[in-house]
Amino acid sequence: MVELKVRKIGNSLGVVLPREVLSRLSTNEGARLYLTESPGGGYRLTPYDPSFEKKMAKAEDIIRRYRNTLSVLAR
Repeated sequence: MVELKVRKIGNSLGVVLPREVLSRLSTNEGARLYLTESPGGGYRLTPYDPSFEKKMAKAEDIIRRYRNTLSVLAR
């Protein structure tokens, strides 16, 4: 567990992420992170957009179902 401190940054509040956390998230300055609510009342910080993940799962399903059609169209 990593303890973070809420700090005043300009007119806002924020947290500074330690280098090891940034490394584990595979992110750097200027990258987008997503804070999502978890079941049980907690939060999850992730570099992946959950709505994009759902869209990609649907796209992969379509690609799998219509593999032959897409193959013919690609010629």
